[in-house]
Amino acid sequence: MTAPRISAPRQPAGSRNLLLWLLGAAAAFLALFGVITLILRQMPDPIGPRADLFVEGARMTLQLTVVSGVIGLVIGMIAGIQKTSSNWLVRAPASLFIWLIRGTPLLVQILFVYNALPPLLAAIGLKVELNEFWSAVIALALNVGAYNAEVIRAGILAIPRGQTEAARSLGLSGGLTMSTVVLPQALRIVVPPLVNNLVALLKDSSLASTIALLELSLAGSRVSSESFQPVPVLTTIAAVYLALTTVMTLFTDQLEKRVKVASR
Repeated sequence: MTAPRISAPRQPAGSRNLLLWLLGAAAAFLALFGVITLILRQMPDPIGPRADLFVEGARMTLQLTVVSGVIGLVIGMIAGIQKTSSNWLVRAPASLFIWLIRGTPLLVQILFVYNALPPLLAAIGLKVELNEFWSAVIALALNVGAYNAEVIRAGILAIPRGQTEAARSLGLSGGLTMSTVVLPQALRIVVPPLVNNLVALLKDSSLASTIALLELSLAGSRVSSESFQPVPVLTTIAAVYLALTTVMTLFTDQLEKRVKVASR
């Protein structure tokens, strides 16, 4: 019986293509913010005079999403790989982390990181000061990381066991087998659900308004409180969120297509 053939997965996109994709996404969002600014400034009160506040909030929303998403992807990969370990000492911390995060509301997690985490760290001798931005980033990254971990775990388990056995029979260590054989193939499978998590993260970032971080929702809330006109304000907030998610989905769809083409 011949040994199972090890797939030699190519990179989902070359470094040059990935750089072009990132530059394209950055240029698209810069153009989007310019268009949003022009449109909002032409609108009547209470939107037009406060257009810059909405744009500032939208920028903060996107910044929260990108930073938290990158950190959450790293957390998800680490926890997802741990969950597939046969050693319960490795598997247990990841399982506990995922259980805690998925079993509690994101709002509570944000409030906990902002209000309770610094005193807890100070009690053990670590003096850490977290501002509103980094408190929100930590909470959002941990939350999306837990969901990413389950997605990545499922992707790893979807790879045929023969791939791992063949790699080990050729003398590859467990770490090399995971990093060069299993994980590249698994990542191609899990790109769509990871993209969905990122889009959901953009909308979930609105909860950062509870700790007075000036993102899009809080910007709209302030305008609504000053003008007593919630209908145009809420409509504007929804339209800006829709524009952000549309552009993000457009570029993540392109990433999915690149991954599918590279996997053929």
